[in-house]
Amino acid sequence: MHGMKEIIQEAESLPVEERAVVIDSLLKTLNPPSAEIDAEWAKVAKSRLSELRTGSVKAVPGD
Repeated sequence: MHGMKEIIQEAESLPVEERAVVIDSLLKTLNPPSAEIDAEWAKVAKSRLSELRTGSVKAVPGD
């Protein structure tokens, strides 16, 4: 089995897209996805989008 340093070096040599997949996979082991939480976030996102589209709130420029 590879040691931690070897694993990191190997991961660093991967293309950016593959490194992102590795990172995402590792993060999921620390904080497993929750369908309930994802559903709540989707509700909030839809509500905020609706507020923007109806003009009940104004967007704030990022800069």
